[in-house]
Amino acid sequence: MTNLKDVCRWTKDPYLITTDINQVDIPAVHAYLTRSSWAPGIDEQTVSDGAENSLNFSLFDGEKQIGYARFITDYATFAYLCDVYVLEEYQGKNLGAWLIECVQSHPVTARLRRMALFTSTAPWLYEKFGYTPVNEPNYTWVITRPGIYQKKD
Repeated sequence: MTNLKDVCRWTKDPYLITTDINQVDIPAVHAYLTRSSWAPGIDEQTVSDGAENSLNFSLFDGEKQIGYARFITDYATFAYLCDVYVLEEYQGKNLGAWLIECVQSHPVTARLRRMALFTSTAPWLYEKFGYTPVNEPNYTWVITRPGIYQKKD
């Protein structure tokens, strides 16, 4: 059996997607996430900690990180897809779909009972890969703390 934590790579010249944690450009990911709609003000250490404890998918154009996604997973039954983005200047090139295609083709997905995501943007993209909205009453429960990264102690 393949080690599910082995590094995977996909190429589509000149682009590369890798799961190598050592290639994640934390400052680049932080720069995007801090201005995103879902993590405004997030600090770089939190981004680093999140990456360290996730299955990361970094999208590169040469040496420049231009996109990212990560699975928070136990590698056995569940994964939560989050922090998905492609820089604005690279959008419209089908790179977002390719990124999700690579995420969904990772060997870990074959054994997961459930994959989840929360999004207010691009539902059409995720639908293409089998994600469906949860519209069952009393089925999905969350604690949400918007603005948590903007709190000043």
